[in-house]
Amino acid sequence: MTRQVVVTGAASGIGAATAAMLTAQGDHVISVDLRDADVVADLATRQGREQAVADVLEQTGGVVDAVVACAGTSSLSPLDVKVNFFGVVDFLEGLRPALARAEAPRVSVTSSISSTQPTDQEVVDACLDGDEERAVALAEKLHADGKGSLLYASSKNALTRWLRRTAVTEDWAGAGIPLNAVGPGVVVTPMTEGLRASEQGVEMMKKAVPSKLGGWMGPEVIADALVWLVRPENTHTTAQILFMDGGAEAVVRGPEAF
Repeated sequence: MTRQVVVTGAASGIGAATAAMLTAQGDHVISVDLRDADVVADLATRQGREQAVADVLEQTGGVVDAVVACAGTSSLSPLDVKVNFFGVVDFLEGLRPALARAEAPRVSVTSSISSTQPTDQEVVDACLDGDEERAVALAEKLHADGKGSLLYASSKNALTRWLRRTAVTEDWAGAGIPLNAVGPGVVVTPMTEGLRASEQGVEMMKKAVPSKLGGWMGPEVIADALVWLVRPENTHTTAQILFMDGGAEAVVRGPEAF
């Protein structure tokens, strides 16, 4: 039977590559994005997330075989917290009952190598407490103080920690739903275009993501891993973060972290 797979951020970058790959293997993709999608929604807002969930349920008849959450921003502003953490978590939790109705439900999420980089602990804690109002207020203060660069890493760190603790709970593992993430290094997408366009940006990325294998990659490299994680054949992998960064995570964190 054809599977119904939801892909967020499907209009560009990793999301578009993932949607194309899933379609090519015979899945029916329900795309979610701000534009050019089956479900047009703003995951930065609570109302937008609720509407997105409702629209997906209507289009799928209430049964979702898999979700690949690729929507994200790197704005170095409070928007990163709204989309990268709450936009993913609320959307996945909203679709969890529909996933539980599927025969072999699967979820994969796009995290980032940035989840291992310096963060603001208060923002991370507020995210993990599910307190969006407080998390956004803290993010706004950091942004006003010129520390917005911490917000992308904080949002991805919180997302990764949420996934690790949530994937093994009764609601997810107990319901037979593997929940995993891929943590990309530098991917050639519209999100990194601005940094790749300047010598300063290139040097900053090389320092932050010291890739030792393969350098920068196309979005299809990440899509391939995301797609494997949501295949029915993935029966036992859950709560894992697959860093695809040319070894940068091992360089930055050292061999002790595993």
